[in-house]
Amino acid sequence: MNTAADDLRINAIRFLAVDAVQQANSGHPGLPLGAAAAAYTLWTRHLRFNPADPHWFDRDRFVLSAGHGSALLYALLHLTGYDLTIDDLRAFRQLGSRTPGHPEYHHTAGVEVTTGPLGQGFANAVGMAIAEAHLGAVYNREQTIVDHHTYVIAGDGDLMEGVASEAGSLAGHLALGKLIVLYDDNKVSLAAATDVTFTEDVRERFEAYGWHTIGVGPESANDVEALDRAIEQAKAETLRPSLIAVRTTIGYGSPEAGTYKTHGEPLGKNMEATRKALHWDYPPFTVPDEPASFFKETGAKGAGLQAEWNARYAAWKTANAELAAQFERARDGTLPADLPWPAFDAENGNVATRDAGGTVMNAIAAALPELVGGSADLDPSTKTYLKGYGDFQPGSRAGRNIHYGVREHAMAAASSGIALHGGLLPFSATFFNFLDYLKPALRLAAINTIREIFVFTHDSVFLGEDGPTHQPIEQLAMLRATPNVIDLRPADALETLEAWKYAIQPKTGPSVIVLSRQKLPFLGARNADVARGAYVLLEAEAPDLILIATGSEVHLALEAAKLLAAKGTNARVVSMPSWKLFDAQDEAYRNSVLPAEVKARMSIEAGATIGWSKYVGERGIAYGLDHFGTSAPAAAIAEEYGFTPEHVADVAAGLLANV
Repeated sequence: MNTAADDLRINAIRFLAVDAVQQANSGHPGLPLGAAAAAYTLWTRHLRFNPADPHWFDRDRFVLSAGHGSALLYALLHLTGYDLTIDDLRAFRQLGSRTPGHPEYHHTAGVEVTTGPLGQGFANAVGMAIAEAHLGAVYNREQTIVDHHTYVIAGDGDLMEGVASEAGSLAGHLALGKLIVLYDDNKVSLAAATDVTFTEDVRERFEAYGWHTIGVGPESANDVEALDRAIEQAKAETLRPSLIAVRTTIGYGSPEAGTYKTHGEPLGKNMEATRKALHWDYPPFTVPDEPASFFKETGAKGAGLQAEWNARYAAWKTANAELAAQFERARDGTLPADLPWPAFDAENGNVATRDAGGTVMNAIAAALPELVGGSADLDPSTKTYLKGYGDFQPGSRAGRNIHYGVREHAMAAASSGIALHGGLLPFSATFFNFLDYLKPALRLAAINTIREIFVFTHDSVFLGEDGPTHQPIEQLAMLRATPNVIDLRPADALETLEAWKYAIQPKTGPSVIVLSRQKLPFLGARNADVARGAYVLLEAEAPDLILIATGSEVHLALEAAKLLAAKGTNARVVSMPSWKLFDAQDEAYRNSVLPAEVKARMSIEAGATIGWSKYVGERGIAYGLDHFGTSAPAAAIAEEYGFTPEHVADVAAGLLANV
């Protein structure tokens, strides 16, 4: 049984949350009412955090995967002393407030990840647990400096989403024993009770994944001692992640408790009845003295926890000076003064850009130990395996290659979690067309401008025989339409090198490097100015025409320019590996590459033409593919779709005649 003080404190959480929802006349009161006791038990008895330093490295991570219940998290942050005021709670969901409708990383102190799209936070947390396990294996010595848990509150919707199934399977295989998920098992989703959609045995499913599961029945869902015992039991299980299924009541205390009506609408007319049922006799946004004092003391304990860690860290640093310098540099997101970049020339540069990318990664791997990641079961094809650095597995946590299996969505979301954890620079890789499977995670990485690298290979119809199911047509257009994502489609090995140089920079958001399956010729020693998005690759005196191309089509443009020159047409060739980076340049540079007076322009790209009009202008031609591909050898595809020097030159000549 709870003490009266426990009940008062839990209700303080509940009513700060539902008052915020009521004030906004928008939001989700059901989860805060139902899950407040579990959150209270976790935050006051187990979670290691310091509101005075939200970025303390060895804090426990808390992820509210059920991000629609954001008011619950905001109430906890305010009560425990984070920089979140009552006025912030009053401004819930309002323009410019620090309490947006779903928790946003970078926006509110104490929010570890942006959540809301269901299942994403769960999968981010798997990445955080991977990061903790890897960093502990790399850095812990006599003194332990990385030793914390990752906790999640997830709902039915989270566990219905496919990304959570992928991530749960992965976490079970990897035996992530410091990952603990509190499952808000209230049997209700937004539109109805879950008996119309979700009747599986969730605990048995997770046990099949390799998880340790615990049940807390409805009679104990608000019992702090029972919840405390369940969390202690989960912490004691170090060989498996743990799922604690808490049979809560959504909208607890409301006249409509236990129904979907309390999920996503303010309590409204039921507010006073709910206050009466839970014996809460205080005005809105009022926290009684005892809970206020208790929560502030709870938060203040974090300073002592961090001070203990600081002392341990100081001793560790003295004993491991070189390792400490590496740790601090990676933690702070800075790069070594020098990296051993490889060199490409005519002797070694005639390779597929996927091979060039693998060469670059492996060249810098030793000097950049924070570089970790893997592919969706495609290392032999994406060339992204870090040779000699081992696999991250239950028995080898220091390994830097993460085998995600055929789980693209979980891979991308976990990779974001690794980045958000701190101390590592993650990459993930798959075929470009399978970006479809991970787009929601990439979108969240973009919203948060997370520093991570996506490597996509097999970048066009020229991958050949696998056919239209594997040939990306629309993906570049989609990437370019996504804010904050840097698109990089290099034309040869040298541009691939420069793309990697850009992607690892500390201040970049998510960078996408798009690479070819087929061999591409080395385009010559030059200043391949990938960081500026586009540059003049082949100059022509007083150009009649500008050919603009990306990736494998740059060589095609060069060959077409030679044919045009033989007929007396001067064609400038521009390599444009990144629209976003080119658009970010000043007007003078953009005009120097694409002078306004040259109206005859033609873009060449084996993908959707949407968006190219910005660069080719009203009189130009965007030459590409606005239809799906076909199964055939690459040479046959090139001939069929007109991606040959002769045809491109003919189209360009026709353009020139009509300008």
